[in-house]
Amino acid sequence: METVVKKNDLVEITIEDIGSDGEGIGKYQGYTLFVKDTTVGDRAIVKVIKTGKTYGFARLMELVKPSEYRVEPRCPIASKCGGCQLQHMDYAKQLEYKENKVRNCLTRIGGFCDIPMEPICGMEEPYYYRNKSQFPVGKRRDGGVAIGFYAGRTHSIIDTEHCYIGARVNTDILRFMRSFIEQYHIEPYEEETHQGLLRHILTRVGYRTGEVMVCLVVNGRDIPHKEELIKGLRAIHGMKSICLNVNRSKTNVILGETIVPLWGESYITDYIGDIAYRIS
Repeated sequence: METVVKKNDLVEITIEDIGSDGEGIGKYQGYTLFVKDTTVGDRAIVKVIKTGKTYGFARLMELVKPSEYRVEPRCPIASKCGGCQLQHMDYAKQLEYKENKVRNCLTRIGGFCDIPMEPICGMEEPYYYRNKSQFPVGKRRDGGVAIGFYAGRTHSIIDTEHCYIGARVNTDILRFMRSFIEQYHIEPYEEETHQGLLRHILTRVGYRTGEVMVCLVVNGRDIPHKEELIKGLRAIHGMKSICLNVNRSKTNVILGETIVPLWGESYITDYIGDIAYRIS
């Protein structure tokens, strides 16, 4: 049975809802389309990229009339990066969406009814809040080093040094690591060939203590120029733990089973209330 739209069609729709992954949902002649980078109230021209029997997917081509809930993302790569889906949405609307998502999970999936829920609590500053980050390392098309985040639903790396939802110290860590990789010719890992050494840079930060951990995931058992590596990372404020994680498997799983301490403690400390936790 043919659908009312086909691949590459351009259609105009109004976004009426938000899907579970943050994508906008609109209808064209009753046919449902999921559209990334849109929000409720957007009137948009979209290009159909995939169709199924009852719904399809489309790409935002032009905003005919932006929603009152639409804002300019603070991050310049928000639409490309796979880490953020809602930066184009007003924060109050984001909170409403997240609260409804929890409620729907409890009722539709859990089968619960009339559950008392306290209103969602938002942040005063909804940026720089993630205490754990993981940055894939690879090569750009020009041969240079790429460090950043995977684009949505791909393993293509969006090259960046600054993330607006991770800890601020990550910028210093990534800048040093890029310089270290280039200066000492450390080979970035290539998934297709399973060649190269450095796969990921992982960071953890204690928000109350300010303690920082850096873990480098390597396709080997060691890393060259360890002394220079340790010296540079130790100069970053709060650094408490530096280690390697050995992952020589041809896999998408980030971490291997072996940890090699390079400097400092094997953990950082942070608090929830008055209770201290060791985080490794």
